[in-house]
Amino acid sequence: MLPAYAELHCVSNFTFLRGASHPDELVARAAGLGYTALAVTDECSLAGVVRAHVAAREHRLKLIVGAEFRLADGPGIVLLASNRDAYGNLSQLITTARRHSEKGSYSLQWNDLSTSLNGCLAILIPPALPASTLPSPAMAGEGPGEREWTTQLQDATRIAEYFPRRAWLAAELLCGPDDRKLLCELQELSRASGLPLVAAGDVHMHVRSRRALQDTLTAIRCGTTVALARQALYPNAERHLRLRVRLAQLYPPELLAETVHIAERCNFSLDSLRYEYPDELVPAGHTPASYLRELSEAGLRTRFAQGVPEHVRKLVERELALIAELGYEPYFLTVCDIVTFAKSRGILCQGRGSAANSAVCYALGITAVDPARMSMLFERFISKERNEPPDIDVDFEHQRREEVIQYLYRKYGRDRAALTATVITYRPRSALRDVGKALGLDLQQIARLSQSLAWWDGGKVLAQRLSEAGFDPASRLIANLLALAATLLGFPRHLSQHTGGFVIARGLLSRLAPIENAAMPERSVIEWDKDDLDALGLLKVDVLALGMLSAIRRAFELISQRRGAPFGMADVPPEDPRVYEMIQRADTVGVFQIESRAQMSMLPRLKPANFYDLVIEVAIVRPGPIQGGMVHPYLRRRQGLEPVTYPSEAVRSVLSRTLGVPIFQEQVMQLAVVAAGFTPGESDQLRRSMAAWRRKGGLEHFEQRLTSGMLSRGYRREFAAQIYQQILGFGEYGFPESHSASFALLVYVSAWIKCHEPAAFLAALLNSQPMGFYAPAQLLQDARRHGVTVLPVDVTSSAWDCTLEEGEARGERREAKKNTRASEPSSSLLSPLSSPTVRLGLRMIGGLAEAAAQRLVTARESGNFTSIDELARRAALDRRALNQLAAAGALAALSGHRRIAHWQVAGVEQPVALFRDVPLVETPPDFTAPSEGEDLVADYASLGLTLGRHPLALLRPRLRRMRLSTAAELRRFPHGRLARAAGIVIGRQRPDTASGVVFVTLEDETGSINVIVWRDVGEAQRRELLGSRLLAVHGVLERQGEVVHLIARRLVDHSVLLGKLATSSRDFH
Repeated sequence: MLPAYAELHCVSNFTFLRGASHPDELVARAAGLGYTALAVTDECSLAGVVRAHVAAREHRLKLIVGAEFRLADGPGIVLLASNRDAYGNLSQLITTARRHSEKGSYSLQWNDLSTSLNGCLAILIPPALPASTLPSPAMAGEGPGEREWTTQLQDATRIAEYFPRRAWLAAELLCGPDDRKLLCELQELSRASGLPLVAAGDVHMHVRSRRALQDTLTAIRCGTTVALARQALYPNAERHLRLRVRLAQLYPPELLAETVHIAERCNFSLDSLRYEYPDELVPAGHTPASYLRELSEAGLRTRFAQGVPEHVRKLVERELALIAELGYEPYFLTVCDIVTFAKSRGILCQGRGSAANSAVCYALGITAVDPARMSMLFERFISKERNEPPDIDVDFEHQRREEVIQYLYRKYGRDRAALTATVITYRPRSALRDVGKALGLDLQQIARLSQSLAWWDGGKVLAQRLSEAGFDPASRLIANLLALAATLLGFPRHLSQHTGGFVIARGLLSRLAPIENAAMPERSVIEWDKDDLDALGLLKVDVLALGMLSAIRRAFELISQRRGAPFGMADVPPEDPRVYEMIQRADTVGVFQIESRAQMSMLPRLKPANFYDLVIEVAIVRPGPIQGGMVHPYLRRRQGLEPVTYPSEAVRSVLSRTLGVPIFQEQVMQLAVVAAGFTPGESDQLRRSMAAWRRKGGLEHFEQRLTSGMLSRGYRREFAAQIYQQILGFGEYGFPESHSASFALLVYVSAWIKCHEPAAFLAALLNSQPMGFYAPAQLLQDARRHGVTVLPVDVTSSAWDCTLEEGEARGERREAKKNTRASEPSSSLLSPLSSPTVRLGLRMIGGLAEAAAQRLVTARESGNFTSIDELARRAALDRRALNQLAAAGALAALSGHRRIAHWQVAGVEQPVALFRDVPLVETPPDFTAPSEGEDLVADYASLGLTLGRHPLALLRPRLRRMRLSTAAELRRFPHGRLARAAGIVIGRQRPDTASGVVFVTLEDETGSINVIVWRDVGEAQRRELLGSRLLAVHGVLERQGEVVHLIARRLVDHSVLLGKLATSSRDFH
């Protein structure tokens, strides 16, 4: 009969670059081997335990939560949590060790173990030394063996003192030189110290075949090659989960039995963790429920000054009742407090996602989606059946979100609030690079490896990419590289911080999950990521960053300054026909959400004419509707090419606003309710299954339930099958209607600013970089095509930010104000008196420090500069800053062209005190001004853009000889015509739903060229597709109404024509 066994010392790959198996692999293997329990004991970390916990529930294996530590002044130990209090103590210890050190490291000493670690069981790990060096108690003298024995005895005695009757000595027999002698020595140490012996495996991998990967990880960790790592490598592959029959051959029965005894003492489960909401937001005399109601009522009075609509009142009452039943009031109060703080500081913010389905969130000012105008489905947000915390996402200005984050740290303290972690994992390029180094490839070979991969390449194409790069996949070295890199894909590399997910606790957060320092100063993160929190049902508040909010706020500030009165969101006229005309032309470069290639191709076909059309536009160009086959049926119905039909009035009530085609997740959920008899909570379970079915499956029983429910209510089987296929489409990313509505508000506002205030729009976008699909060069070119005048960076005029300066008058403002009713805002009344110009700010100069720029601006306030010497002296600018200004052409007003500026900067010196007031007269050399091409190259190198002619305007004569057309000429060509064109590559996009198609955007002096590269062409001309900066495309023109694409048949790289011109492409999935 095989002995029972529990593995008590096991690290996963969350002990970065040591463990060679995922937590779930370890759990599955332990369960398959019939282990009684498994302890996951990553080094000073609990980062992998939630994944192990989820797997253990699935495999019905007892999981023990623990951690391994290497004391800076002592031995290695393993601590196991026996109960909830012990777990809190363990988590607090890890936090202490991590917070005392830089990110990614820890420091722990003997004294740290003297703090309260009640309930923790301790296992001392003796040093991993060959048995021949271990001393015998009979040895005399003071030789190395005796000293080692004394140290080990002292360590064991100290552990026994710190952990009375809950400490053991690990016997890790791993087929060393003499395991029998090692066991004897450990037994002697056990008798001398009083610590009982227990078997342990120092497990690093679930199966022995991972040994090669574990050696590779060791080499990567040590910064060397496998061949040179030598002593750092383990001598064999025994550190895996071994068969119990093998363990019975190695260990005395009592040592194996002791593992089960220890496992029986460990009764803690992560399921017992309970989140407690912060409670200090409730004022005296209120309960959380009464205070939430009071704030909601106040918000409703503000939102609905003419009276709250009856259906909105019912929504709020139903939501408040469910919130109270589930005890979520403190959560809503917490988010409300964050939003209130942001608004008090003038920080634009807006809730989105499923929270926009909540009328309470609207009343509290968290979201801007009006329940009086939109269909609400609260179960998309909170479901009684789901019984999980709600998830409220709030976007803040990306340049001011740090103020909100620091507010949370100040209010709750870094011991109660922390950001959620994000696990950074190995991807093909990083896996090939690190494994290649470990296997001894030289730097040039590694560079070829990395350059052979595109951002979309997965592990399945590694062999093909290596072959294309000149490597032989059949060679032993490359075969090992491919095998190891493929296994390494998805392994965690390190923890980073989530984009904004915050966990806030009533008590010490460090007793719920370990906290460590983030790479950014004044930030800390817990060791669990979003999925871990979801698995345990713990609260997270998303404090997210959105660049467009920064741009909108900056645009409003510029508009307000010019008009002499505050201008904000509420002042933007709704449903402006000119705005929708602009959108229908796909004139949307820089506009939130509808600036991508896919969206701009959809706009002329869908032709949004009102706000709800924008809601649909935002949602329809997503993987969910595309994969579900909803896009073309909706467009055909919208264009009158297909009749709009409904199988019942109940279905009509759900789908009428989208012409009988489900576009939003809520519609799928509502269809399940009205057509198949689901409860609202069951429909939410369907929604969650939709999101996970491609990874986990599990929709089959819903198919049966949907089909039977619809058939029993008189619907045809074909209709049920159609709805199910559309549900499968939502297995890809799809928007809820409420989320689309939140984004559509920003779409309209940003489009209105672009339409009516193009100069402010450009300046705001430039001041908010980096953001969006387009680089500053493309934003500037688009604005100039719209008649915006842009002035260069100038030390005598520019601020840090881009600013507006008054230009030529447009003509007098109409005297229509007295003839126009206040309820009918006119765009002409809102138009400014004159057309402003945009002055580029000093922020546009690459590398120039903001502090130096601010000194320059401050010095200029006391009088303008007359020379570069004076500028350097008054603004305290060093040589580096002056050279950056000269390179950008920002010194032209003081010196002339760039060559003179550089010469004068070279002559700037700190004068000797004796000659400080002596004027120096120096005749500058007669420099020839740079050519247009040289200025253009310098502009791009320093600013990333040019105010001169477009680079292709200079190359046009040569491009004409190649018979390459301009973007403007392509727009006049008929459908099906053979065409060729060239442009600077400004974007490549390869959506996962596009079956390998790459969408390339080129730019020339007349506009942009949209290129479609099918998979076979892209694979055949991969180098040209990925490596070209100036790309020529020979192909066929495809026209659908106003939408024009060039279908590539041949790609030609003409990058050599650009010379030293610095260009970049923004590449996306």
